Amino acid sequence: MAAMKPRTGSGPMEAVQESRKIVMRIPSDGGGRLVVELNKEEAAELGALLLEASQ
Repeated sequence: MAAMKPRTGSGPMEAVQESRKIVMRIPSDGGGRLVVELNKEEAAELGALLLEASQ
């Protein structure tokens, strides 16, 4: 039986390269993490949109 781990939203935001995809893990307020899988083009588009929104 797998060990039960508490689902917390604490911890750093992270993005890692896994084979052909970039996987982002974002802590959420209600606990747990939002996991987003992107290819390089989608990641570049997201980065540009975030830079535009932060100005």
